[in-house]
Amino acid sequence: MDWFRTSGIRVIVIVAIAVAVYLICRPIIRSIIKRMVSHRMAGEDETEIQQRTDTLSSVLVKIVGILILIVAVITILPEFGVNIMTLVTAIGVGGLAIAFAAQNLIRDFIAGFFILLEDQYGIGDVVSIAGIAGVVEDITLRRTVLRDLDANVHSVPNGKVELSTNMTKKYSRVNLNVSVGYGENLKHVIDIINKICQEMAEDPQWKDDFITTPSVLRVDNLGDSGIDIKILGDTKPAKQWAIMGELRLRLKDTFDSEGIEIPWPHTKVYFGNAPTVISEN
Repeated sequence: MDWFRTSGIRVIVIVAIAVAVYLICRPIIRSIIKRMVSHRMAGEDETEIQQRTDTLSSVLVKIVGILILIVAVITILPEFGVNIMTLVTAIGVGGLAIAFAAQNLIRDFIAGFFILLEDQYGIGDVVSIAGIAGVVEDITLRRTVLRDLDANVHSVPNGKVELSTNMTKKYSRVNLNVSVGYGENLKHVIDIINKICQEMAEDPQWKDDFITTPSVLRVDNLGDSGIDIKILGDTKPAKQWAIMGELRLRLKDTFDSEGIEIPWPHTKVYFGNAPTVISEN
């Protein structure tokens, strides 16, 4: 009872202060990070700024939470009769052994630090890392969490991220090849494709997703079955897939109505001429 009146009350006060400091720090950290990111990324898309803010603030809040927890534990332990100096000495001696055993963990933390520092990707980006593609749902100093198209969640240690491909950083791109038959008038086909792209870019449902109107770049390839025409255009981040799907649909409908052939693989069989039989006299 005496312990609770003295040490117990101090423990409760320390825990309450630690929780209060953490709850106060969370919005302050987020506000500071958003101000810094907005200043650094002035003129960038608001979605990009928000993703960067979410990524950095989530990591920093966790780091601050861990530091507050460590300070609270160190402050509380003497109330239970634990000698802090002895504990610190023991931790120092065991620290080397722990560090040696946790080399992979340390590598993950260092890699995670540089991923965040260099802004390789953030929460909400669509990326491909360690052979896995998906939306970034969370980033810490230790690992990156991805959710793929099948809704599977992958946790990738940052130390495994040797190459990262960000498909939605600042802007995305429509990069689409359309194939038509060899018998078609290419100038007519190109005019139709550009017209469809222009109509879609002016469509109220889609126009806000475009940065530049897609158009024909070139005749890209003379293939075995048809001629490939390349279409390029820039879009808002992560909008390229929906736009390409709608563009394919519109192109197919228009090609059908215009009688433009969309080729498919087929083989012509040539039997040749029958051999000439020379009779002997």
